[in-house]
Order: sequence, then C-alpha cells, then structure tokens
Amino acid sequence: MTADEMKSVVNRLRRAQGQIAGIIRMIEEGRDCEDVVTQLSAASRALDRAGFAIIATGLQHCLSEQDPLLAGDRDEMRARLEKLFLSLA
Repeated sequence: MTADEMKSVVNRLRRAQGQIAGIIRMIEEGRDCEDVVTQLSAASRALDRAGFAIIATGLQHCLSEQDPLLAGDRDEMRARLEKLFLSLA
C-alpha cells in the first residue's frame, strides 16, 4: 500500500476504534439498547469499509503490476481473493 492508501485505512480504523470506545462507555453508563446497537452497526460498517479498502487496493496492485500472485495459477488467485472477500461478508 502507498502512504496515502495506508493513511486512509488507518484513519478508518481509528474512527472505528473511537466508536468502539464510545460503545463501551454507553454500555457502562446503561444507555438505551437501541442506541448501543446503532453504534455497533456503525462501527461494524467502519471496519468493513477498512477491510474492503485493503482488498480493493490489493486487487488494484495485482492487476496493475507484476505481482507474484498473478504469476501463479489463476484459479488459485481467484480462490484466495474470494476467501478474502468472504472473510468480510
């Protein structure tokens, strides 16, 4: 990943980290369940977006450069990428 790509992903993860800290405080304060679940959903989306950004960046690099992943069997590459996507599903 380039420095800019890494910065974007790290910012997303820091945002999620802040959301999770807020969720913990909400639970400790006995906040409404609906509010907690709403914030859990937002944190989950932030983590998903970070994961998808990492995968998308990896795909971009694989398709634009001579990557060892491309040198191998295309079926193996497809299976590895599919596994990555499914790990976030």
